[in-house]
Amino acid sequence: MEYISVVILVLSFITLMALGVPVAWSLGLSSFLTLTVTIATVPSATTIAQRMGTGLDSFSLLAIPFFILAGEIMNKGGIANRLIDLAKAITGRLPGGLLYVNVIASMLFGAIAGSAVAAASAIGGILGPRMEKEGYPRELGAAVNITSSTTGLIIPPSNVLIVYSLASGGVSIAALFVAGYIPGILIGLLLMVTAAVFIKKHDLKQGEVTSMKELTKKFLDALPSLFLLVVVIGGIVVGVFTATEASAIAVVYTIILSFIYREISLKDLPKILLKSSETTSIVMLLIATSMSMSWAMSSENIPQSISATLLALSDNKFVILIIINLILLFVGTFMDMTPAVLIFTPIFLPAVVSLGIDPVHFGIMMVLNLCIGVCTPPVGSVLFVGVGVAKTSIAKVFLPLLPFFITMIIGLLIITLFPELTLWLPRVFGL
Repeated sequence: MEYISVVILVLSFITLMALGVPVAWSLGLSSFLTLTVTIATVPSATTIAQRMGTGLDSFSLLAIPFFILAGEIMNKGGIANRLIDLAKAITGRLPGGLLYVNVIASMLFGAIAGSAVAAASAIGGILGPRMEKEGYPRELGAAVNITSSTTGLIIPPSNVLIVYSLASGGVSIAALFVAGYIPGILIGLLLMVTAAVFIKKHDLKQGEVTSMKELTKKFLDALPSLFLLVVVIGGIVVGVFTATEASAIAVVYTIILSFIYREISLKDLPKILLKSSETTSIVMLLIATSMSMSWAMSSENIPQSISATLLALSDNKFVILIIINLILLFVGTFMDMTPAVLIFTPIFLPAVVSLGIDPVHFGIMMVLNLCIGVCTPPVGSVLFVGVGVAKTSIAKVFLPLLPFFITMIIGLLIITLFPELTLWLPRVFGL
């Protein structure tokens, strides 16, 4: 019966997606059809509705709308400009320095906002015209912006890591947040190395010389923004407040900071709140329908069957992780990160835990893997934002993107094979 359920689930979901049905509705409808194999139609519909409601009944999920709102305030509040200025001061007179600036600024902004889309929009919108004016190939700038924006999904605070904590049954959010630092920085450094190859190829000019006085000034200007990381992550790690409480503090902090910077006023808040509400509603609908699919699969014993199949292939944990990575790389091309995490975590996590793999390590690996998917068509949200901001097309950006894709896959392989890169910091903090 499990195999019939798998066939119905997969075929119905793929068919609905091919017909252009939105992802959230495709998840809900395919879950409903799967349940009808063993349950009558009306109880199946009722069960899906109940599971959608109970799936959102979680205190941890309150952090997501708060972090989305904080990211939107940062996007409008002048914080991106100050982080870009700091990144420019750090790179100094390096040839092709604006590409390095893009990576560093995306890491900083993404780490504070926790959103790859917000980072791609804010950083790309500011740096894109400057790059073009100084002779940088437009498509190269877009490729760097698109891929570097994903580092904010690994470096905390990250909404996707909160979703993984929920899907995994309670893996510590604090441990996941701390674990994301080294992998996120590693990916950023690898992207900068790849950018250096293009800088040499295109013979891009040197940046401006930055004096120590100017560097100090830019650092002090950006310090209040950077201090948010200390407040949010430090408070969670020390145990002063939970991730949800930290997200609310982040909103208050960013509002105060934006008013101090005089980048937004009271009349701007309704528009910011409306935009945040729109984004939150989309994310929450995806979470609700994803949770209903997870329950439908569990009721049909699909995760147990897949786990048993995986473990039958090999008892080597690294072989299993490579297989899972290949599956997720494929899944990431046509499924958004949030539903992918909610659906595939309950499927793969029991198998990897039985092999002695730490759930924190697996979570970082999984999110990093799916970061590649948001940069690829046909569902890559960051890809579409990055291309739109750069005023170019996916066809033109695709070739410059390929080396950066390969770089991210190399980084994923390193993180997969060397779990200490992920687990060292959480152990240092006793998490």
